[in-house]
Amino acid sequence: MPSELLTVRDAAERLGVTPRTLKYYEERGLLTPSRSEGRYRLYDENDLERFGRALRLRSLGFSLHGIVEMLKRPLEKTEAGHNRYSPDSLAEIRQGLQQQLDAIDTRIDSVRRELKEAQAVRAELRLDLDYVEARLAGQPADALLELRSKASAKPGSAK
Repeated sequence: MPSELLTVRDAAERLGVTPRTLKYYEERGLLTPSRSEGRYRLYDENDLERFGRALRLRSLGFSLHGIVEMLKRPLEKTEAGHNRYSPDSLAEIRQGLQQQLDAIDTRIDSVRRELKEAQAVRAELRLDLDYVEARLAGQPADALLELRSKASAKPGSAK
């Protein structure tokens, strides 16, 4: 007998969360409910179990990125009857998390380069604006241009 399918509202009520929370977790790749012909989300028992597992992991302080990695692997019963990850599953989770960290580190390096470039452009624009403001304040162009020329000739100055 197929399991009962629940709407977003019914599933959220059963899980004790808001419909928006269910949709947020779906946006993050933690859930993939089926869809009705009218494109309404429909949740089955497996979806509810998976979401419950995600909520438990979140309540333990795991990040959503980490939870995505953990939900890819099955839990296994221990001799004591607890559900736990096998050493192989933990190694796969570790590898997935490390790949995410490596990707984030690459993004951080890229953003740092972009920031450095933006700061250099900002410094050049500041000099340009200072010149224009000084001209508007009545300072002669020749004297200002001579100052700029001397400043740009100094070692380490922005060019």
